[in-house]
Amino acid sequence: MFKNIFQLLGRKTLTFLEEFGQISLLLFGMIKNLKNLHRTRKVVLRQMEHIGVDSLPLVIIISIFTGAVAAWQAAYQLKGIAPMSLLGGTTSRAIITELGPVLTGIVIAGRVGASIAAELGTMKVTEQIDALEIMAIDPVRYLAMPRFLASVLMMPILVIFANTIAISGAFVVSDYFLNVPVNVFFNSVRQFFVFSDLTGGLIKTVVFGGVTALLGCHIGFKTAGGAEGVGLATIRSFVMSAAMILILDYFLWTLLF
Repeated sequence: MFKNIFQLLGRKTLTFLEEFGQISLLLFGMIKNLKNLHRTRKVVLRQMEHIGVDSLPLVIIISIFTGAVAAWQAAYQLKGIAPMSLLGGTTSRAIITELGPVLTGIVIAGRVGASIAAELGTMKVTEQIDALEIMAIDPVRYLAMPRFLASVLMMPILVIFANTIAISGAFVVSDYFLNVPVNVFFNSVRQFFVFSDLTGGLIKTVVFGGVTALLGCHIGFKTAGGAEGVGLATIRSFVMSAAMILILDYFLWTLLF
């Protein structure tokens, strides 16, 4: 029995190391192909529109209710412990450093990361990627690098929108339901605002966006098994991206704050 257990652990370890190496090589290939950005600038712009502009409605809806829930939760925590005048500062810092980057990252992982895996996976199983290679077009340069770069560039912009909308949602709840005056709420926001909180949150979003696109491209390129394989690749992309966002969030928090 122990022999079987060690064999299983060994196979899983080798599989993990092999996949980690493949992901690392893909990342290196993307970075190396940045020098060819001028050749794929139109593709990058299309991907920026898809990842950024098309994601805005969903991000806005999520952010409104994130801010509203954050305000209710902060009011519950402050009740009987600290004055409600601190509500603006506590909610805004939580949104800027944690809720905005992480929730937006997970939303983008579900919408964009899975979309990248499905799109590239479909191209893989229908041999379109093989056709690109036959025409001497590097799939990493033409398919992966634009998606990676667009995700890295658009994630901070999306999170700035998300933070603004979430704080607005927290303000609406504070003003209309918790009777915290406008000037008290925003004075608290200004009092507790630290610029390093904003920069730290934005650095996290760059990492989250890069990881989401990287995993989506890697899983898409490795897809096999027809339509069923594409479905499995889509699920795997979202699960891995969401898990990595939460894991990296912990390590980035210890480094940045």
